[in-house]
Amino acid sequence: MRFAPFAIAISMLAAVSGSAGLANGQQVDARAQALVADGQAQLAAGDVQAAIDSFEAALVIEPGFGNIYVHLAEAARQDGLQGKAIRYYREALEHDPENVAAISGEGEALAEKGAIDNARELLVRVQDLCGGECMEATDLAAAIERGPILPVVTAEASSGDSAVTAN
Repeated sequence: MRFAPFAIAISMLAAVSGSAGLANGQQVDARAQALVADGQAQLAAGDVQAAIDSFEAALVIEPGFGNIYVHLAEAARQDGLQGKAIRYYREALEHDPENVAAISGEGEALAEKGAIDNARELLVRVQDLCGGECMEATDLAAAIERGPILPVVTAEASSGDSAVTAN
């Protein structure tokens, strides 16, 4: 249940991203669209690996559809792999340099990793593209405010030392 708000946000992002890609006149294979929809449902249900598999299969069918990279990045972020997510967002930006969802997502992933200054630069870019009042700008500003995600250390993983260091 703790991922429910995140899953809702991803679903909204997917709806906006999917319609934006189609609005540009890009025809997307129906099989790829079905796999993306399956991946979104799996991600919303918390089955990250199945979602990644669906998105990757869609990418094989439709390698030029940049929004699939945004979906892969969101799944990687949900899996705690912010570095991998950043790579996927940048791949999406190679296909569409003004993809606001990809710019915002990259900024959120950077903020989660602790690169707050870089995230702020991307926030300015998002605000320039969408006028500053869009959902992506609000989400990125909130991620910057939250700051980096601290790694969780379990008792079993701890070596017993009193000082715990980050990886």
